[in-house]
Amino acid sequence: MLFTHRRPAAVPASPPPPATCPVDHTALRPSAPPPPVDREAEARQFLELFHTETGRPGLDARWQQVSRELDATGTWLPTTDELTHGARVAWRQSSRCIGRLRWQGLVVRDLRHVRDAAGIHRELVQHLEYATNRGRIRSVISVFAPDSPDTGPRARVWNDQLVRYAGWKTSQEQTLGDARYLEFTRLAISMGWQGPRGRTGARTAFDLLPWIIETDGEQPQVFPVPPKAVREVKLTHPRYGWFASLGLRWHAVPVISNMRLSFGGLDFSCAPFNGFYLGAEIATRNLADPDRYNLLPVVAELADFDVATDPLWRDKALLVLQEAVLHSFTDSRTSIVDHHTESERFAAFVAREERAGRPAYGDWSWLNPYPMTPQDPSWQRYYADGEPSPNFYLDDAAAEVVRSGLPPARSLLRAG
Repeated sequence: MLFTHRRPAAVPASPPPPATCPVDHTALRPSAPPPPVDREAEARQFLELFHTETGRPGLDARWQQVSRELDATGTWLPTTDELTHGARVAWRQSSRCIGRLRWQGLVVRDLRHVRDAAGIHRELVQHLEYATNRGRIRSVISVFAPDSPDTGPRARVWNDQLVRYAGWKTSQEQTLGDARYLEFTRLAISMGWQGPRGRTGARTAFDLLPWIIETDGEQPQVFPVPPKAVREVKLTHPRYGWFASLGLRWHAVPVISNMRLSFGGLDFSCAPFNGFYLGAEIATRNLADPDRYNLLPVVAELADFDVATDPLWRDKALLVLQEAVLHSFTDSRTSIVDHHTESERFAAFVAREERAGRPAYGDWSWLNPYPMTPQDPSWQRYYADGEPSPNFYLDDAAAEVVRSGLPPARSLLRAG
């Protein structure tokens, strides 16, 4: 069943978790703080953190070297070990992420030498393949060139995630695919994307959107995503045989690509990173939201829920979707986690942070979305406010591309 949908008018102990974060971080978040007013102070603060937490000797000598770099160039070059620690601590301090128990397992790919769009495309394909790991998802970040202190980003991916599905308008009120990406789909086509290249070339509800990559030395370029690099899971339900007829599937690796890594007074605007999915993120947001696939009415009808008199029909339909997602990913041996288990793991993370004498930063409303319950440990307390550096911040220009379907107002291409 190839479906379209209408757009809206207006517990037991768990085994040790793999090193992955299960939460999609691409929803709207506040704009990043202003650039650091004192890059030297930011750099010094980070180096003190790095040497304290890793036990490395030589802080004074390293600071003298970095101070000379700052005086000469206005910026500084972290070592690979410093970059790795900065990226991991950025995850540790991401207040809206519930999957931080595994922050120390983040694999950091130092790709600062890759400056051209074709090279970035090649490395992003490798990122997907390495992170997928035949379904045993690895947490990975690929860090490209740091922003210039004078001119800003040297590279940027316009997509909010590396794997998203196109949205196609089939009539005035009907959409095929992901309705949120209607404008981005139009933008990609206007830039030369040819659309689906399958056996028939017909549009479907799950056509992989291409990547649009921009650098400071080239015009933005469109790169199709190799299907072989994207693991997808066909969705079925353990009890409802009709569910398979919907023809649903979802990709396995959520690679966030429009947030910048920031530490030590430095920004890395091209630093895509991934964990693995929380089941509810796929079921209750991607598949259920009215501006996405809007599947609750479809599921309720097929399950014969009484939408006229039962006020809980949406909850029941959401549960069907959750069961299908968790069942299908587990059955295909693809990493995923349910919200109750992840809440328990987050409680373990908080306890570990507090034992280490560090604040446990957290945005309660983001850590406890539906269908989290008051019985889950993450629900039962508040957390330290703030998003200190190191951290990840939204790239407003890239985010606006997805919302509006328009290129960024300011090009990265440098004159001359």
